[in-house]
Amino acid sequence: MASTIVNIPSTVPSVKGFENQNYVGLRPISSLKFNSARTSIFGRSGPLFVARACKKFDGYVKKAEMSIEECEAAVVAGNAPEAPPVPPKPAAPVGTPVIQPYQLTRRPRRNRKSPALRASFQETSISPANFVYPLFIHEGQEDTPIGAMPGCYRLGWRHGLVEEVARARDVGVNSIVLFPKVPDALKCPTGDEAYNDNGLVPRTIRLLKDKFPDLVIYTDVALDPYSSDGHDGIVREDGVIMNDETVHQLCKQAVSQARAGADVVSPSDMMDGRVGAIRAALDSEGFHHVSIMSYTAKYASSFYGPFREALDSNPRFGDKKTYQMNPANYREALVEAHEDEAEGADILLVKPGLPYLDIIRLLRNQSPLPIAAYQVSGEYSIIKAGGVLKMIDEERVMMESLMCLRRAGADIILTYFALQAARCLCGEKKLT
Repeated sequence: MASTIVNIPSTVPSVKGFENQNYVGLRPISSLKFNSARTSIFGRSGPLFVARACKKFDGYVKKAEMSIEECEAAVVAGNAPEAPPVPPKPAAPVGTPVIQPYQLTRRPRRNRKSPALRASFQETSISPANFVYPLFIHEGQEDTPIGAMPGCYRLGWRHGLVEEVARARDVGVNSIVLFPKVPDALKCPTGDEAYNDNGLVPRTIRLLKDKFPDLVIYTDVALDPYSSDGHDGIVREDGVIMNDETVHQLCKQAVSQARAGADVVSPSDMMDGRVGAIRAALDSEGFHHVSIMSYTAKYASSFYGPFREALDSNPRFGDKKTYQMNPANYREALVEAHEDEAEGADILLVKPGLPYLDIIRLLRNQSPLPIAAYQVSGEYSIIKAGGVLKMIDEERVMMESLMCLRRAGADIILTYFALQAARCLCGEKKLT
């Protein structure tokens, strides 16, 4: 390889102890002469260094002792180089019985013997993109902690909410669902505030879309946050929840949310026929692009308690068993799923999550639609409380619970752990 010579004028003053020969590629030259025209290019004359690029530097490049052909010939001749010895077989503890190994055709443990193999054969994966972050909002400017849900707050819609969404987006969570705490003075038996275009939810949607245009916003479609009775529908004087009249109100609510910029409206009320009616209402207003995530199998569960504290939306009387599903029922979920599919739902949701893994799997096996699971407030609070009491490893149980929901068939998971879990997946330290 030919040497490349670069002539560089030296303007560096002499340094005591500097010896050119100690620096690879640099040597003084005295035999080269330059005419005045050349030295005038640099504007000055003086001592020069020559930088040489050559293929041999002592101490930096080690010459191969044998060529490839010589190495191959040595191996062919039976003179293969030595390799490290085979490690000895680990000793079993004293007292271990000596037996003949079982003649097993298959040993599944082979695929679990190292972290690398376990990762290679992992069937289910989870990422922040699978999470939808439920966020509670209110009209105030301060963020108010929710006693039954450690780490969760009612967020001020103009400040605290925006900051929390920014934190979630930083770790890959770009989908949220909004739940409003509505002032009691705005509640009424028919829940009219639900479709106020300048209400808390529409205002919040517009603000978030202005700040984060690509944020995916899910909304809740139900009357309970707006009803003075605390039920998901209009209550007749004899206590009966009126189905069709409620659906009429829900359609107006969904259209109002779509008008504000919602990406997915989510009827959680469990009224009959509401998916088809909402689809028709959205389409008639030109919102063909807005999706519907139906709470398809929403059970009358005792795991919802902390959520109702968060929104101050407990029923004023009775319970919700005449419209939410009986926790003992399995096949009924298929009835609801078939109806929602036929009426135009885009996503089917199961709520709660962990206690209903069989329902998630049932819908996953029976429907081509995306399946969502809601890891509800009670599930969240149980894990949090167990962690505080040091009865469980909160972070490990959190991640295992989310993985189980994915394994059962959930494509997306609504979870209050969204931010904390995403930080774990991104390698950040767990929240304190």
